[in-house]
Amino acid sequence: MFFGFSSFTALRLCIARDWTPRIGDPEMTGWLTVISYLVCFALAVMVLRRRPVGAARGLWLAIAGLMAFLGLNKQLDLQTALTATGRCLAHAQGWYDQRYLVQLAFIAGLVLGVVIALLWAAKTLRGQMRRNGLALLGLAVLCGFVLVRAVGFHHVDRLISTDFANIKFNFWFENAGLVLIAINAVWLLRRGR
Repeated sequence: MFFGFSSFTALRLCIARDWTPRIGDPEMTGWLTVISYLVCFALAVMVLRRRPVGAARGLWLAIAGLMAFLGLNKQLDLQTALTATGRCLAHAQGWYDQRYLVQLAFIAGLVLGVVIALLWAAKTLRGQMRRNGLALLGLAVLCGFVLVRAVGFHHVDRLISTDFANIKFNFWFENAGLVLIAINAVWLLRRGR
């Protein structure tokens, strides 16, 4: 038995009913967001390589990794794969009727992890906040976006799916954090060593 399935192939086939690797957001705004993630990733790598004065290496390393992952996730829709995996496991292991408790625990763990990471980063950056604070704020906005999407309350989903200037708030919310990170990186790179 493999997590309640006869084989890994059986689990994979169950997941494939709800998710297949394909472009998750094929609209122009989706591609612009992916490009924004890639730009932020490249800028973070440049900050890491050039080591400008005051750049918090650990923060920029975390930003680089997160930008790469979130950019990939934006188009492969990996959170849907995670949801499909959970649904398949819940059915196979017999706890589907109690899935709300697992979902609640997952979301609580995610929120707690993000809060702890941001508090730790703020404490760690104590002498460097002036030079890295905008990136940390951008990271907080981005984490807020991810948490709102993960929680998926219907009234919140409806709000961020509404339009402003013919573009969904989703796009504005997600990209606001990316813009703050990019501005901080460019500022650090222009200051040099």
